[in-house]
Amino acid sequence: MDSSSGNSSGSTRLLNSGSEEDLQVLMDQRKRKRMQSNRESARRSRMRKQQHLDELMAQVARLRKDNAQILSNINITSQLYMNVEAENSVLRAQMEELTQRLQSLEEISNCIDIGGNNGGFGEAEEEAFQIQTNAATDSFMNSMNFLYVNQPIMATADIFHY
Repeated sequence: MDSSSGNSSGSTRLLNSGSEEDLQVLMDQRKRKRMQSNRESARRSRMRKQQHLDELMAQVARLRKDNAQILSNINITSQLYMNVEAENSVLRAQMEELTQRLQSLEEISNCIDIGGNNGGFGEAEEEAFQIQTNAATDSFMNSMNFLYVNQPIMATADIFHY
């Protein structure tokens, strides 16, 4: 019995050691497979991360380009605004000057009308007034003076300080 029990315990040991080796091999295979799967997953994750980073960098470049375009448009619009403001200033000054000239002409016309009716003036005063009026009208209507009338009044944008 001793021998049979010794044989059976020896064969059990062989079976156990064979099973343990098979189990160890199986565990090693699973471990290698898991490591390979983890490596592949990490590689895919790094690729996704790199792709996301590339997309973000492209978006940053696009937004910087858009920002530069917007700033350029703002600068152009500001310059146009300043030009229009300067032109408006010139036009206002010209309008004021022309308004004053019109008022002067209306005063001259009123004086001529009053003088033509001989509104209390003597002949000598009327004649002196007519000479003055004609001289003023002639100097205003002189074609040489029109060169100066049509000259624009210039103003620069630096007079506007906001």
